[in-house]
Amino acid sequence: MKKLSFLIILTTLLGWVGCDSKQSCESCNLPDSTVVNIDKVDPPYWFVGMKNPSLQIMLYGNGVGKATDVVTHYAGVQVDSVVHLDSPNYLLVYLNVAKAQAGVMELNLVFDNCKQVLPYELREREKAPEERIGFDAGDVLYMLMPDRFANGDTSNDNIEGMKPYKVDRSQPSARHGGDIRGIIDHIDYFNELGVTALWFTPLLENDMSDFHFGDRRQSCYHGYATTDYYAIDPRFGSNDDYRELIDVAHEKGLKVVMDMIFNHCGSDHVWLTDVPSSDWFNNPDYENNFVQTSYKLTPHVDPYASNYDFDQMNDGWFVLTMPDLNQRNPHVARYLMQNSFWWIEAVGIDGIRMDTHPYAYYDAMSQWLKELNEEYPHFNVVGETWCENPAFTAWWQKDSKLSAPLNSNLKSVMDFHLWQVINNSLVEETDSYMMGLNKLYHHFVYDYLYPDPSMVMAFIENHDTDRFLRNGQDITALKQAMTLLLTTRRIPQLYYGTELLMNGTKEITDGYVRKDFPGGWEGDARNLFNAAERNDKEAEAFNFISHILHWRKGNEVIAKGDMKHFIPQQGVYAYARSYEGKTVLVLLNGTDRVVELNMTPYSEVLNGAAEAHDVISGTTVALGETLTLPARGNMILEL
Repeated sequence: MKKLSFLIILTTLLGWVGCDSKQSCESCNLPDSTVVNIDKVDPPYWFVGMKNPSLQIMLYGNGVGKATDVVTHYAGVQVDSVVHLDSPNYLLVYLNVAKAQAGVMELNLVFDNCKQVLPYELREREKAPEERIGFDAGDVLYMLMPDRFANGDTSNDNIEGMKPYKVDRSQPSARHGGDIRGIIDHIDYFNELGVTALWFTPLLENDMSDFHFGDRRQSCYHGYATTDYYAIDPRFGSNDDYRELIDVAHEKGLKVVMDMIFNHCGSDHVWLTDVPSSDWFNNPDYENNFVQTSYKLTPHVDPYASNYDFDQMNDGWFVLTMPDLNQRNPHVARYLMQNSFWWIEAVGIDGIRMDTHPYAYYDAMSQWLKELNEEYPHFNVVGETWCENPAFTAWWQKDSKLSAPLNSNLKSVMDFHLWQVINNSLVEETDSYMMGLNKLYHHFVYDYLYPDPSMVMAFIENHDTDRFLRNGQDITALKQAMTLLLTTRRIPQLYYGTELLMNGTKEITDGYVRKDFPGGWEGDARNLFNAAERNDKEAEAFNFISHILHWRKGNEVIAKGDMKHFIPQQGVYAYARSYEGKTVLVLLNGTDRVVELNMTPYSEVLNGAAEAHDVISGTTVALGETLTLPARGNMILEL
């Protein structure tokens, strides 16, 4: 039913016609002596006025690769090349559209002495590329998993025609039914909290079958096994729903960051069932010789790395259900690059988070970001650079001086080492040497390695880690972590529900760190979107985090200020953020005792101030010879 409806719609939109009236169908040498049914056209339409004039169109359909040529007479468009792949069911058409105007052009697919006409639309761009403003250190990203946030449309829980699956909230790794409509329905929650940008795990189609691991149902609810790069998964909604979500978010002053995956697709993608060419995937003989990545990224920087280690890391499949795409193939690389530009123009996303960034071919990723940065100079991409060492992470950032073979052109990287340090140091007593908050101090010492530390993303947890709270609810540690995260020189990222003390670990399955947001489903015992239903501890956590978030919003000292920090004294880590004559001093007590802090070491940033406003307590604090900090206490002092 799904395929039939899709073909009816596509036929209507594309207006297929058959053979030239002067020729019989038999003379066209087409399958079954009939018109070629083009099942898919990627991208479905394009835009005029792009800096790169080249457009790759991939046609997929039974026998479409038998076309001997493609011709168009549309003004300003020329056919640069027609590429036939190993499979006869694909055809790549490369066009130069540098001088084209918006409109519908006809592509004439030539089969022997006969043609088939394919209308293709070129659209105007809605914004100038300079107006596409990405996220930066003035933003706070709120990361959520759509399947686990809220179910706003139960009619899309079960979609006929998709691979076998089941919505089952009793199973932590099954689909739970959250969707785009659920996010739209709760859009005001994000403003109440005070975040400025939303990052969703992938919304693209993941038409993958459920499977069982022991007695547990497993699914691709997470979205990281793409089966269609140009379609939102119908269980989340439609492309139009996604556009509506972004429009509504923009009306509320929120940016939207799209999660993309260039390294791999899903094993049920048509590319694996009907492989375009023998070099479309790395290690394609998975049935007889499955090669899995080592997950060890060190060969990128290791001066002694073997070819064996590098190839296994770079070309091995992420898992059996996620085949590794070969970006060395220029057609694969161009397809993926264009896809990112298309989503920017088609729905207006404000940023990209690139999954498993270091696992894809470095040169192709560098070229993609070079083109993207040239097209959209103020846009931003953050790469998932899971490198638990500051030097290695800094190696990946744009303009790094750390001997990368080619500029990565990646503006933002993810600070996984800080994630480790925060999770370890806040449960330790800070001593006079290396324990506790000393680890935070030493981490930031290595910021000299980064071309731009303010474009590094910081977090205390995400969907791939244990929750910060583990299986407890240490609100004191959470407050200290959030104080640091929201005031240091980074782009902060929060994980959904932590503001309401959601916890969990990955000991059994990732599903336990990806629980449903309470109140996102009809019939939930409690609705934590509603402040009246939060218990005292949940309200305390939410109010604390929300208070700092609202203070932070539009605060140029935090967004743009430089940073000066001090070696921990008396177990207290202190740092100052300064911008255009304004200063904020942050104090974190890393001990389980009250500290009478000697303020002499901080005189160079106090500039003689006699008092300060403490953002957390809302009180005025006298700045004398000493300052009292409660056990594990925090202060954000505006001077």
